Amino acid sequence: MNSLNPSQKYLSKLGLKDPEPFDESKELKSHSRRSFFKKSTLGGISLGSALFGAPIGDIIAESTQKVSRMSAPSDLRITDMKYCTTTVLGRTSIIRIDTNQGIYGLGEVRDGADVRYALFLKSRILGANPCNVEQIFKAIRQFGGQSRQAGGVCGVEMALWDIVGKAYNVPAWQLLGGRYRDKIRLYADTPEAGSPEEQKKLMNYRINDQGYTWLKMDLGIGELKGIPGALVNDKFWQNSGGNIAQWGDQSNYMSYANTLHPFTQIQITDKGLDELAKLVDTVRGMLGYQIPLATDHYGHFDLNNGIRLGKAVEKYRLAWLEDIVSWELTDQWKTMSDALETPCLTGEDIYLLKNFKPLIDIHAVDIIHPDLATSGGLLETKRIGDYAEEHGIAMAMHQAGTPVSFMANVNCAAATQNFLALEHHSIDLPWWESLVKTTDGRQLITKGFANLPLTAPGLGIELNDEVVKQHLHESDKTYFEPTPQWNERRSHDRIFS
Repeated sequence: MNSLNPSQKYLSKLGLKDPEPFDESKELKSHSRRSFFKKSTLGGISLGSALFGAPIGDIIAESTQKVSRMSAPSDLRITDMKYCTTTVLGRTSIIRIDTNQGIYGLGEVRDGADVRYALFLKSRILGANPCNVEQIFKAIRQFGGQSRQAGGVCGVEMALWDIVGKAYNVPAWQLLGGRYRDKIRLYADTPEAGSPEEQKKLMNYRINDQGYTWLKMDLGIGELKGIPGALVNDKFWQNSGGNIAQWGDQSNYMSYANTLHPFTQIQITDKGLDELAKLVDTVRGMLGYQIPLATDHYGHFDLNNGIRLGKAVEKYRLAWLEDIVSWELTDQWKTMSDALETPCLTGEDIYLLKNFKPLIDIHAVDIIHPDLATSGGLLETKRIGDYAEEHGIAMAMHQAGTPVSFMANVNCAAATQNFLALEHHSIDLPWWESLVKTTDGRQLITKGFANLPLTAPGLGIELNDEVVKQHLHESDKTYFEPTPQWNERRSHDRIFS
């Protein structure tokens, strides 16, 4: 009769064995008998000659045996990946990576992305030491892409940092090099309203009730619906409801929503520009000038109309104009930035530092705006911020998801010097914060600022299971069940000979 437990059976298949229970005193005595700590020193870490060439995670694990920690990091192995799918922003999945020591890490597949982007990666990481975050990331990053296609890679990376922080009993920001701040300024996304009165109500809730000190509003051609003479060539693009939907329409490949910005030939008339400027004027009248106000969601029109709109609202000193054209149109961003005084910003759909570099190198934007759940996770996003900082460019951060990706962003923002503000997209969901509980007893958000976990390890949160279960997506009520169907690796992935 086979007496192995499921974890042992799985590790046996991989040619591994479940580690012996960790005896710290025995381990320390063993290390003290060796000359390991005396042989050489590099960056404050003592290295034995046998470890040269080993992965950096193993080196750190071996050479920090006297560090207070919650596990035996060098013996950690990934044993499973599980998930649940919530209704946050329509559909957002949380993943959990389990290990052989009972430690697990939480990650998130970006809003609107398929959880299978992450599950596909399970067979690539099983049996690996999760402390080797960079090594694992480099092995799987080829399976990420722009926007939601990066959701799986980034979700795994988040979960790995959560595990490493728990293993060493330190917050994730400490692993990224330390912190520049103790709390993280948030900017409040404010959806478009049906009337000035409703808009004022939304603003008052954010400023007076919630205490936010930075806001963003929509300022698009959708606001001009029903105003004669405000747009040129819009009727061709209207759907059955008379709307010009900005987002993709898979049921109609000819939809305006599927057409890139330069190719619609929609133009805004002077009357339309005046109406949009009035909208900004109304909001500015509510806010005053002490609170930064950014704008977003303009619709699909070309560079020329983008510049005209930018000039029409220039006197209101907006914090930035976001995603007026698509991110990959680097030369157009440079033209627009040179033409306008208002800062220009893009980046929420860009994957990896190498794809931010063209914008940063020629100062095509004034502010970069990565979404950590797309840009590559915590470490890659910090690298993006650091590269921008060297070029005199600030970084705001886009975030639209559950508190899991929110806290990944918070830890990254704390460790990045040129950080401005982090988006909070779920202010109007009363149950959003209760999806998690902090592991150090702090509040998640206080008066428009996220509270940094100063001592809580990893991301600093655990799921509130009962609340999450109440908000599972109707199409999939799975709650962190084992996923053996994703264990088998069926391809040779290396991209070089």
